[in-house]
Amino acid sequence: MKLSQEFVPDDDLNKQLRSAKSQLALYAKDLKALLSRERKKSHKLETTNKQLQAYAQDLKAAYSAQQQKTRELEKAYADTVVRLTLASRYKDEETGEHIQRLSHYSRILALVIGLDDQDAQLIFDAAPMHDVGKVGIPDRIMQKQGPLDEQEWDIVKQHPILGANLLAGSPSLLLQTAREIALTHHERWDGSGYPQGLKGEAIPLGGRMVMLGDTYDALRSVRPYKPAFSHEKACDIILNGNVRTQPRHFDPTLLEAFRDKHLEFDGIFSEIREEESTP
Repeated sequence: MKLSQEFVPDDDLNKQLRSAKSQLALYAKDLKALLSRERKKSHKLETTNKQLQAYAQDLKAAYSAQQQKTRELEKAYADTVVRLTLASRYKDEETGEHIQRLSHYSRILALVIGLDDQDAQLIFDAAPMHDVGKVGIPDRIMQKQGPLDEQEWDIVKQHPILGANLLAGSPSLLLQTAREIALTHHERWDGSGYPQGLKGEAIPLGGRMVMLGDTYDALRSVRPYKPAFSHEKACDIILNGNVRTQPRHFDPTLLEAFRDKHLEFDGIFSEIREEESTP
């Protein structure tokens, strides 16, 4: 009688079982070692993560403190320049109310053309410094009664450069913006402005906005060479032109923004008014 080919003697079976158990024991040992290593890795990762979180908190606190110092320094810069601005207005026909209104006009234009609140506020804060360079113009010219002669007018035209020089070299974004506005708020879209004769988009946006607002406010206010005009007349001059002022002087996009928001300009002028202005 022949044994079946699948029959395994007991000794061989026991050997196979012992071998399998030994192999399983090795697998179990390897698995245990692997789990141990993974636990150690996990612990290290947890420790590292906690350290990174603590570092991030320290960094956030340091950044916040630095921002506060930057804001305080920028405020100190701005306060100094505002005092210069206030000094400059005593040499000219401009008033504190004019400076306030100009900030509001500029912010309206900035928001209408799509600038965000932060950038619009930056223009708002920088606009009052546009004429700071007038502190460098002699009193005999700034306070002269009657029209200026050609030589005197050439001196007055230097005030954008003087203002830009006063504001130059600061790390403050506010003063950098103010410098740009001071230098370019008499430039015209068609290139006929001063002091550099810049044209179109070569003129910084802040300068373009302040120029339009400054023109509107000058038209609404008493000047040695003119009475104060009504809102309607000021709009007609800006949008249609007269001998001194033409629509081509203004950025077309800002001109359309003014056309849409002119009533808000009138509201600002009426709310922040000076005694000699028109009712």
